[in-house]
Amino acid sequence: MPRYSREYPIHPIIGVGAVVLDGNKILLVKRGNEPYKGYWAIPGGIQRVNESLKDAALRELEEETGIKGVVEAIFWVDEIIERDDRGIKYHYVIIDLLVRPLSKDIRPSSDVLDARWFDINEALKAKVTKTTYNLLLHLKKYGLSRTLPYLKATVVER
Repeated sequence: MPRYSREYPIHPIIGVGAVVLDGNKILLVKRGNEPYKGYWAIPGGIQRVNESLKDAALRELEEETGIKGVVEAIFWVDEIIERDDRGIKYHYVIIDLLVRPLSKDIRPSSDVLDARWFDINEALKAKVTKTTYNLLLHLKKYGLSRTLPYLKATVVER
């Protein structure tokens, strides 16, 4: 069986993110790793096997920012397919969950270069990833009116 790799994957990888809001401010992290190192983005990472979307988003949020939260809804779904001369370099399906923060004090981890609250308009002018930019435009246009309920993962024991 081929070894799992984020670069040149054999199947799409599921990424999860936490959309954390405080009034007109959104929490962003400056990515410390590729892809898109140095870009601002929604806190998040890769879902692990046997981990629900909710648990993955909350784990990544706490790991990257020190903030704990409560998942309230599915906010955004996006996809990145990046090609180069060798083929598909990255293929991520990204599911961002709306998270209500239980605190607002940020403690950035070593995985990120920085983390801070941005006004939505300020965030749109920052060096953000394409998927984050699209999410911010959606948030500015629709607010929270187009969220979907988050349903618990269906776990089947046999």
